[in-house]
Amino acid sequence: MLKKNYTKTKQKCRVTFKYPNEEQAESAVVAGDFNDWSLEANPMRRLKDGSFSATISLEAGRSYGFRYVLDGNVWVNDPEADAYVDNEYGEKNSVVTV
Repeated sequence: MLKKNYTKTKQKCRVTFKYPNEEQAESAVVAGDFNDWSLEANPMRRLKDGSFSATISLEAGRSYGFRYVLDGNVWVNDPEADAYVDNEYGEKNSVVTV
């Protein structure tokens, strides 16, 4: 799930990424174009219901590819992403447009 909150100037958008975690993973991160696909830059917080959440401030007027990485090595997409695009690994990346 993606929740978007724009600043008053509409130049930045705080995007809350939420993953339902049906896999019952122990940890999750958001990796994407906005952090050079880092597995460390944006760790997600585990919520009481077992889902994961992270909020990231992004420059508005762009689209960003991203995926969630569960337990350090399982790459999954957001089931409610704005779009999906093919990647160089023969899979798809989630896309958020702000």
